[in-house]
Amino acid sequence: MINTVGIIGYGHFGRFLHLEGNKFFSEVDTRVYSRRATPDFDVFHDFKTVAQSDVVILCCPISEYEATLKEVLEHALPDTVIIDVATVKKHTNDLMEKYCSDRHYISTHPMFGPESYRKQGGSVTGLRVVVTDYSLPNDMYQQLKNAFATLGFVIVEMTADEHDRRLAETLFLTHYVGQSVVEAGFKRTEMDTVSFNFLMDAVESVKDDKKLFEDVYRFNPHCKKVADRLHKAQEKVFNALQ
Repeated sequence: MINTVGIIGYGHFGRFLHLEGNKFFSEVDTRVYSRRATPDFDVFHDFKTVAQSDVVILCCPISEYEATLKEVLEHALPDTVIIDVATVKKHTNDLMEKYCSDRHYISTHPMFGPESYRKQGGSVTGLRVVVTDYSLPNDMYQQLKNAFATLGFVIVEMTADEHDRRLAETLFLTHYVGQSVVEAGFKRTEMDTVSFNFLMDAVESVKDDKKLFEDVYRFNPHCKKVADRLHKAQEKVFNALQ
């Protein structure tokens, strides 16, 4: 029985998880830790209290994962389940295996966020959650998997390296193009085509995640190849126009 859920980090995804999670699991006591918020012991709590929840979800920046995980383990209860929701998986999987060999954990990447959820009208049907590793007893994992499938989520299982390779060619590529469009100063106009609106929808969904963009590039070894590949292709297309 899960009575308490702790969320470490209150950025875009942590806030989204807290607000929307309460709608689906209203009977669960959700505790949030944020360095920017003073504990009120209603929503926001001190780090130790949050780390001692039945389930702890790490929503901190990837660059802070190792330090945050080690601090959580200093306070976590013996049966606390730790959930990794980072955008890169090989790096965080390795950390889980290193520090949580005698703990229950599950490494996931929810392939959605506030923007995609909003565009679906608040429905989770069809939204994908990738699972790359877990140390839960198999019956517990299957129960959790079935519970989320019943809500409408699609659970996709793959290795951490496969996830990172695919992510570099999809989400990271979207972020790369989005940050480039923002840097160049392109904006919507009164005569936009449908295709340009699609492009700007993608740009606006990632433009505020520059820290995430930088962390994904740093911790996903496949991203540099994708960035180099796109850069060479842009040069080739540009030169062909001259």
